[in-house]
Amino acid sequence: MTITQLKSKFLEDLGDNYPKEEILSFFNLLAANFLKMNRLQMALEPNKELNKAEIGEFDQALEKLTSFEPIQYIIGETEFFSLNFKVAPGVLIPRPETEELVQWILDEVSLQQKLDLKILDIGTGSGCIPISLKKHLPKAQISAIDISEEALKIANLNAEQNEVSVDFIQQDILSAEKLPQQFDIIVSNPPYVRELEKAEMQQNVLQYEPETALYVKDENPLLFYKKITKLAQEGLAKNGLLFFEINQYLGEETKAMVQDHGFDAKLRKDMFENFRMLKAQKC
Repeated sequence: MTITQLKSKFLEDLGDNYPKEEILSFFNLLAANFLKMNRLQMALEPNKELNKAEIGEFDQALEKLTSFEPIQYIIGETEFFSLNFKVAPGVLIPRPETEELVQWILDEVSLQQKLDLKILDIGTGSGCIPISLKKHLPKAQISAIDISEEALKIANLNAEQNEVSVDFIQQDILSAEKLPQQFDIIVSNPPYVRELEKAEMQQNVLQYEPETALYVKDENPLLFYKKITKLAQEGLAKNGLLFFEINQYLGEETKAMVQDHGFDAKLRKDMFENFRMLKAQKC
């Protein structure tokens, strides 16, 4: 089977479940992973014959895609903030919107012109936020907390792969009475999708991504935000900053809650014009 024939098979078999552009993106990612070929190389060698082992890898991937398994889990990695991160079932796949949160933090740090910061990420998952920050703030002392041992194993691998040092800590933040020290910046992208919003989620998210990293009960959607904000009252240094990725439908509610805890809060829209981020400072 040639590359062209295999690409046609992907388009035909996945056409009922995905748009054409997304299928071609899947195929290009798999080709880069399995064949070590980019789009230009494939265009120059469209009739290249694949061996049995290579075809087998694509067939397995095709079966997984048919079952809506995320392409990032299939190839075992994804890109975030121009860095490569390992991901696997049990670890939330980093989103482009979260890159905007990282950039907002870096922009604020550049205004402060303070480099030896102490930064804490709560609910780190793959470690994408603290590792990206450490890459751009090498003098900062960065710690990260997660309840999942599996997630922290992958986060440590990602820190090693990206050649940065982050202090990863296993802890259930909901049971924490206080933070281990004071920080200049606390950031979190905690679970915030309500059960009632599941109908809006795609099948690859519903079936494969970890529920504990995504969902909260309808009756208490700000559970994690309230706890983290309360901890930040004592856990942030003077003029310290608190950054959240938030539920787009609960922006004003989240802002009001943070302000009730003595913070000056500001919402920001993401690239899709949704209120997805919040910055707060101790008054």
